[in-house]
Amino acid sequence: MKGKVISNISNLYYVEANDKTYECNARGKLKDEGIVVGDIVDFNENDNIIEKIENRINYIKRPKVSNITQIVCVLSAKHPKPDLLMLDKQLAYAEYVGVKSAIVINKIDLDQKKVEEIKEIYKDIGYPIVTTNAKDKQGIEELNKILENNINVFAGNSGVGKSTLLNDIYGEEITKSGLISNKNKRGKNTTTNVSLYKIKENEYIADTPGFSTFDISEIESNKLAEYFKEFREPAKECEYADCRHIKEENCGIRKAVQKREISESRYQNFIKIYEDLKDKEEHKW
Repeated sequence: MKGKVISNISNLYYVEANDKTYECNARGKLKDEGIVVGDIVDFNENDNIIEKIENRINYIKRPKVSNITQIVCVLSAKHPKPDLLMLDKQLAYAEYVGVKSAIVINKIDLDQKKVEEIKEIYKDIGYPIVTTNAKDKQGIEELNKILENNINVFAGNSGVGKSTLLNDIYGEEITKSGLISNKNKRGKNTTTNVSLYKIKENEYIADTPGFSTFDISEIESNKLAEYFKEFREPAKECEYADCRHIKEENCGIRKAVQKREISESRYQNFIKIYEDLKDKEEHKW
């Protein structure tokens, strides 16, 4: 039988097939290869042993999850402060993996001005933007439309409201909501394992611990600009084929920033991410 791994707890794999969930083990070789949530597997329904992992469409190393179709990047208007550098990393990584992405701005009641500032930066790039107030279920209907027919991973710093949003969408408490530390206004991560929750046919959502600090070092620094969507056309105007888009003269991207065709915020985050990737490449060994 073929099914989808929806959870992995203490080396037991919970596999969904034909609207049932099977508690499965795996043969030693497959355990060594590493079965992850999202995998499509062949298993023997008589002894509940996983026999084979089907080829993956995509795979994210940390947190370990496969075959996703959309990353939903969640940030809050306030408490914690919106982390646009993290958002730009997530958006670039989604482009790299080849999946769709959407932006959710939660807690909009706390700082409407900040909400408008964020929307202004991202509205023309082509990413869907949904504004929500999860506590009051505001914006949930619009968010549901974006999730349809996708295997969705929710990503964002702890405390931004991912768990409350997931509970609103699912209709019951599936995750324990994180608490905000009064001392530093930063979230405390409460989700400890990746699980997929089925909303309806061909639609799943997942909360992923560690996605706030996921590693994008798989991206080569000299190719980073390819994964900033609005950089692609201006990059064709660069004088040099190996332009890094940092200090070079006659750089199409820098000219677009000067003309305000690319936001200064996105460009500065690009430089930070580029320098971080470059530093890791130089100190790899």
